[in-house]
Amino acid sequence: MSIRTLLAAAACAALITPVFVVGGAQAADPDALLPGHQQPVIGAGGAPHAAVGSAAAADDKAWHASAATAKGEEIDLGGIERAEGGKTVAEIFDGKTELAGETVAVRGKVVKSNNAIMGKNWLHVRDGSAALTGENDLTVTTAGTAKVGDTVVVTGKLALDQEFGYGYSYPVLLEDAAVTVE
Repeated sequence: MSIRTLLAAAACAALITPVFVVGGAQAADPDALLPGHQQPVIGAGGAPHAAVGSAAAADDKAWHASAATAKGEEIDLGGIERAEGGKTVAEIFDGKTELAGETVAVRGKVVKSNNAIMGKNWLHVRDGSAALTGENDLTVTTAGTAKVGDTVVVTGKLALDQEFGYGYSYPVLLEDAAVTVE
């Protein structure tokens, strides 16, 4: 191949905008297709929630009543009872060191669902038991499926400090969970 051909190919490549495809979804930004990518959360009335860890977040009394999806839809978290023999999301985060490697069950609502990424479906489950501190959203990997808004019982092995590259790490992850939609 001549230098002229290589230069022409490089010039053409610079004009092409890549499109990434994962599990049938397409995006120009590959990070948008990975499981940990989250859009800003918008609360009731379109107002952003208080910044995580801020004094306003600590004073927010409605944190347990609902969750906003990535699309700004509100999901009612009221009345979610602990799974029989299970834990709450808050208990899982609080006791993560003792629970690491153990099989854990939790009941909650799906607030985000990403299917067919790295051969797994990724659910984000909340039950309203934890404050808006970043430890109110349990990430779950599963072969099962559930839709945003579904009440589920998920049972899986608790893993800590999982790294998937590109800045995606999970301090707490419920892996290979069985999912029961209620």
